[in-house]
Amino acid sequence: MIELRAERVLVDGRAEGEVVVLERPLSLWGGLDVASGEVVDPRHPQKGAVLSTRVVALPVGRGSSSSSSILLEAVRLGTAPAALLTLEPDPILALGALVARELYDRCPVVAVLGGEAWAALATGQWATISVGGGLALASRRPLPEEPPA
Repeated sequence: MIELRAERVLVDGRAEGEVVVLERPLSLWGGLDVASGEVVDPRHPQKGAVLSTRVVALPVGRGSSSSSSILLEAVRLGTAPAALLTLEPDPILALGALVARELYDRCPVVAVLGGEAWAALATGQWATISVGGGLALASRRPLPEEPPA
């Protein structure tokens, strides 16, 4: 297991899920199907990837300020990512997550990673994010602990 820390936390919380590293930026407006959580941008190299409940690493957000409303709707429908990890602060994604927290009392974690943490990410890993930006990466989902006898 690799233990890391986010450089900056924009929207704090706990999250865990399978990591999906996007090769290119993604605009949620027109790029994400909120009903399924699937990447639908026909020009995106990971078209068809499902981001719902996953820890999504995207270098930067791309475009439209409407992406915050798309993220908000995905939270309402239960199809939002568990977390969004970026290399640069993205106020549009943070806004969508903060409004979701206010309206629905749940939202994805939004955090900025430094280069070392970013380089450690790989699609298929299992990520656990703790309050304050702690990030633990494992090669696979940990087995549930058995209760003491």
